[in-house]
Amino acid sequence: MTIKLTEINPGECYRILENERFGHLACCMNGQPYVAAIYFAFSSGVAYSFTMPGKKLDWMRGNDKVCLHVEQRAAAGGWKSVVVDGRFEEFPDSDARRSERLHAWSLLQKYSDWWEIGSMKPHELPTLEGSPHVFYGIVVTAVSGRSAIRSE
Repeated sequence: MTIKLTEINPGECYRILENERFGHLACCMNGQPYVAAIYFAFSSGVAYSFTMPGKKLDWMRGNDKVCLHVEQRAAAGGWKSVVVDGRFEEFPDSDARRSERLHAWSLLQKYSDWWEIGSMKPHELPTLEGSPHVFYGIVVTAVSGRSAIRSE
């Protein structure tokens, strides 16, 4: 049995992103990487997601260069992997960004579990005056992908 590794063209990468909802988001602060699982909805070159205050959000606010990894596994043992180099954009509940925030929500709310990872924290959050919910997007600056297929 051999494994054939091939590049995935950008069009196929975008199709995978449009059909997947789970990935791993990498961010970096002061040379230290951090990876977190996220649910997302992809549309028009942006991966939309939701989070609460915490390390990931603090780091993305401090360094907007991020990376999203999305993977599809095949029943026969192969896989497809897409890596997005991107830029973090926050969509606060303000007049200037309201339409983007509502667009993110409209895409995400199509799925019953869109909020689960983003709303869970291992400890209680302090009481805040406003809503702690943060919608954001990862704007694609580059995309690449690979596929591994097992053959006899």
